Amino acid sequence: MNARHLTHPAPLIGQAAFTRMVMAGIDLAPIGQQLLKRAEEHPSDANTMMDLSSVMLLMGKRTLSLQIQRLAIEIQQLYTLSTHEKPTLRLLALMSPGDMMANTPLEFLLERSDIQLDLLFLKEGLPASEQVPDHDVLFVGIGESDANLPLLHQLEEQLRDWPRPVLNLPRSISHLSRDGVYALLHDAPGVVIPQTLRVERATLEALNIQRQSPEAWLDGGYPLIVRPVDSHAGQGLDKLDGPADVGVYLTNATQHEFFISRFVDYRNADGQFRKYRIALIAGKPYLAHLAISSHWMIHYLNAGMSESAEKRAEEEFAMVHFDREFACRHQTALTAIHERMGLDYLGIDCAETDDGKLLIFEVDTSMVVHSMDPVDIFPYKQPQMHKVFAAFRSLLLDAAKRPV
Repeated sequence: MNARHLTHPAPLIGQAAFTRMVMAGIDLAPIGQQLLKRAEEHPSDANTMMDLSSVMLLMGKRTLSLQIQRLAIEIQQLYTLSTHEKPTLRLLALMSPGDMMANTPLEFLLERSDIQLDLLFLKEGLPASEQVPDHDVLFVGIGESDANLPLLHQLEEQLRDWPRPVLNLPRSISHLSRDGVYALLHDAPGVVIPQTLRVERATLEALNIQRQSPEAWLDGGYPLIVRPVDSHAGQGLDKLDGPADVGVYLTNATQHEFFISRFVDYRNADGQFRKYRIALIAGKPYLAHLAISSHWMIHYLNAGMSESAEKRAEEEFAMVHFDREFACRHQTALTAIHERMGLDYLGIDCAETDDGKLLIFEVDTSMVVHSMDPVDIFPYKQPQMHKVFAAFRSLLLDAAKRPV
């Protein structure tokens, strides 16, 4: 038999496992070399190709990662992650090609779970029914983006009479653009969300040469927040204090469409900015993290949480008392978000305003929620994240019992 064709392909390791290695300080380069060697020896081993794609992405080689991923999906569309010999439930997730922000990162929510996760990567709608694996619950993991909208619209019809319970309906996901979220939440009780507009590059150029002022379109003037359409994790995000900043921004930004909104100064009395990441599961909120920083653009990994015992103590307090404090203060707002977004699972990046309202930065299904922070530095996060994962597991089990 030709050694280049596998009888038993390697099991899928998965993005979550490789991300955990990175968080633990493990160099992925040697692992990448091993996967590359195996892929060259066994070019039909799609699992190895998909794992190699994940490693390349985590090593910062996004373009190469996506090229390898496309090759893997051409070989096979279905990938299985199972850490349990007798899984309690089989979850089929519909996925789109792309990086970690393209889909709901279900691997992180189900890490070391008794749930079998089957990832079905779609190219043009669902394949023939005989190619769809049997499952107990279907989860639409495809994230909102311009590229994914045609697929989401197609799935609306295909999933209308699906024979199994479906979580996160594609119609609701398609409303998660930044201007779409504003349209749904701008008048929600207890919520503050700046007006968000999608504009072409020419609009920003008009601001740059002062032919227009932001007040012509927005509910406020400078400073503005700007970011490219379909960007995440702060990529291309900036604060523009005046027309001169617009020119500098456009010099560095090559994209043709952007979202703009007025900047809300959400720093607290101590001069620190606080950003909460909330997982809303079946309408119930859970705190995934609280990042505290002296800079308005907060990402947990650069907020200095590992270096500050004081910040960690505040995050621990927020987690322990979340149900009695934050969730109670913003119960009206969080209920409205759940009802208006119509999603079984979503993430919210938000802050609190001085007058006690919930300031919304982003609502999405593609935010990473994980338990990978070092246990010796963040011991309090493990019980909190186990609570989140248990809630997500319950969501799946409850859905499986629903009549279709």
